[in-house]
Amino acid sequence: MATAQQVPDILSPEFAENPYPAYRVMRESAPLIWHEATQSYIISRYEDVERAFKDKESVFTTDNYDWQIEPVHGKTILQLSGREHSVRRALVAPAFRGSDLQNKFQPVIERNSRELIDAFRHTGSVDLVESYATRFPVNVIADMLGLDKADHARFHGWYTAVIAFLGNLSGDAEVAAAGERTRIEFAEYMFPIIRERRENLGDDLLSTLCAAEVDGVRMSDEDIKAFCSLLLAAGGETTDKAIASIFTNLLLHPDQLAAVREDRTLIDRAFAETLRYTPPVHMIMRQTAQDVELSGGTIPSGATVTCLIGSANRDGSRFRDPDTFDIFRDDLTTTTAFSAAADHLAFALGRHFCVGALLAKAEVETGVNQLLDAMPDLRLADGFDPVEQGVFTRGPQTLPVRFTPVTA
Repeated sequence: MATAQQVPDILSPEFAENPYPAYRVMRESAPLIWHEATQSYIISRYEDVERAFKDKESVFTTDNYDWQIEPVHGKTILQLSGREHSVRRALVAPAFRGSDLQNKFQPVIERNSRELIDAFRHTGSVDLVESYATRFPVNVIADMLGLDKADHARFHGWYTAVIAFLGNLSGDAEVAAAGERTRIEFAEYMFPIIRERRENLGDDLLSTLCAAEVDGVRMSDEDIKAFCSLLLAAGGETTDKAIASIFTNLLLHPDQLAAVREDRTLIDRAFAETLRYTPPVHMIMRQTAQDVELSGGTIPSGATVTCLIGSANRDGSRFRDPDTFDIFRDDLTTTTAFSAAADHLAFALGRHFCVGALLAKAEVETGVNQLLDAMPDLRLADGFDPVEQGVFTRGPQTLPVRFTPVTA
């Protein structure tokens, strides 16, 4: 087994600037690394990361979330296993698929996208990250829950603090404290709203969570608050970065942008390939419940495992020309790309596959469609070269574009 000294360190500035060369070195020569600073074993090959997500919970667990996310969210569905997990997932899942998503929330998605675009559609220029991507998914989730969108700045601040806490690989004390403050502030905000909603159920997702019952089990106020906190952070940060990344990738590949503009059914292909090529979340942790043998050696029981999604999705043993963005590739199945049978690993796999994958798909489809309609000759601002930032989550921090306004 290699040590961190033999490959670029995941906490180094060089890695943060561009992790992909480091990923290649890891996959080829150090597929299992003990990383002292994070006290975790790092795995980078597709077959190993896939196994960590798919294996039975008697092998790879989510016990790491007890210390990794509970301090900011409270106890969430991500930490549960067995029947407890199945029941909680059954309570929340219907809102994120099928008729509920299509009939109740698709209009919410379309309206929120249109409202944001209306603010800049006549200007001829916009920063797609600042004016759209960072706002759209958070506004959608607030609307779905029946929360006041006027509190957008607070929601955004909370989920930014939460994501910083989750990605605090170096153990910065201020980041940790800010994350823990967020848990308290969000609870103080949500508990009165949850109590009021229980008394006056409406047609929103929060009311659905308050009323939901499976096998005689209902969600407590704490359960609901923790899920809403998780939803804002996971659904905000990831979709924000996915939208910024899909446009960055298409703008840097004008022929593929032209194809998507001409045939909007290709949006799903472009999103799936973006999730593979530049996933919003680059690493997810798991914890072993027994000794596990993987490429490069054995991970002992009770160890934290850092699964490098960003590396696995660029593994040449799984994907042809893995460092090439190609929406027409034939080794990425679009029809399963937003399900637990996905080829890419951006949503994880198995029992803890992202419950919001179809919501993200609906948001990206709607957003890309409406933005292309509003900006048919969309192009990067003169001289601007998009740059990804981040280690735990990653994406462009800014994306200034130009376009000729569409006249009514």
